Formats: sequence, structure tokens, C-alpha cells
Amino acid sequence: MTEKTAQLSKAQAITSEVRRRIVDREWRQGDRIPDEAELAVEFGVARATVNKALQMLAEEGLLDRKRRAGTHVTVNPARKATLTIPIVREQIEGAGLEYSHRVVAQKLSPIPADVALRMSLPEGAELIHLRTVHYGDSQPFQVEDRWINPGAAPGVERIDFHRINANEWLVRNFPWLHADMAFSAENANARDARLLEARQGTALLILQRTTFNDLGAITTVRLAFHPGYQLIATP
Repeated sequence: MTEKTAQLSKAQAITSEVRRRIVDREWRQGDRIPDEAELAVEFGVARATVNKALQMLAEEGLLDRKRRAGTHVTVNPARKATLTIPIVREQIEGAGLEYSHRVVAQKLSPIPADVALRMSLPEGAELIHLRTVHYGDSQPFQVEDRWINPGAAPGVERIDFHRINANEWLVRNFPWLHADMAFSAENANARDARLLEARQGTALLILQRTTFNDLGAITTVRLAFHPGYQLIATP
């Protein structure tokens, strides 16, 4: 592991813990959090690593950082976020359904030209290729076709995605700095139809999303939603 990768890994561990404290309301909206020097001692890392972690959370909209005034938990943080990547398990459980998922395929494979272009990587680079179906009350909710870059998501090779889905693991462990996203409508191909238990040719909503951190593209994923799914935008 390079020094840069090790620093990012430590920073991501700090972001996960700080995010947990905010979500669990140990640190409430408007609270001033400990300064970088205190957090560096608590987590046993360099101050620069703490700075990097807090900056990631500021870019997510969870923290407000001002010179001399210190760092505070953002008030109404959702209003600052430009894009929130949902955790599909929470979406399904929020609808009152029992969540489950099934890994259809997982292997290390060379990326084709279209994926290389989206991820700004050389064609043929070997990434983890993962296909998963997410269910609500045993009914297909969405199908994801995902490529994960170990270079930008260190440790991904050791994760058992049969136990935790890739969407949730990546969102919780690898904050993204920017993303490319596009919606489209497509007729279900044979694979989508089979996995979504729909008729081939049925109109589907498709989301293509690629996320990046300062190590490069983390993942690119194509999500095919079950027929009749509606995207509801919120402010």
C-alpha cells in the first residue's frame, strides 16, 4: 500500500466514525466539533489526515468549516448536498418491505472500452465485475451491473458481497468527490427481463452512475429498476 493510499484509508476511517457520530446525534446540528489537533490525538494519525477527512465531510455537506470559527456540524445538511447516493437496502426497508440481495456473478475481469471511457482508465484494466439483484419481499427491485476499481477502493478484494451489498459498503467506506450520472429509458434485454422477472422489451428506467475520489474512479454502475418504478425528486 502506498503512503497516499494509506493516508486515504485512515482518512476514510475517520470520516466513517465522524459521520456515525453525526447520524447518531452524538454531535448535533450546529455543534462545534473538536479541533484537528484533538482529533489527531484521538485517532492516532497526523493532523493532515484529519484535515483530509473533515474536508471530505465538508464536501458532502455534513460539516461547515470556517477559519478561526472552527468546524461545526451543518444545520439542515441535506439542503447542502448536491447528490446523495441512496442505500438500496434503506430504500426497500423504508417502503415496509423485507430486504435481501443475490450476487449473480463476481469476478476480476478486463474492462471493455465503454467502461474504460467512463472511468478514465485504460481499456483492459482488470477490475471487479459484479452483478447483483436487490429484492423487496422476495420480489426484484433493481438489478445492478457494477465495476469496482481496487485502486480507488483499497480492500475491496477482501469483502464478501454475499453478506453486504456493494452499494452499501462503498457508500459507507469510500466518500466520493464528484460523480457522473445519467438517466435513460430502455427496453428490457433478455438478462434484465430474466433477473427482474419481467417481459423482454418492457420499458425500464436505467441509471448509469460513476463516482470518483482523489485516487480515481471508484465504481461505475448500471441500475435497471423494476417496471413501474418512479423516481421522486426532493429538494
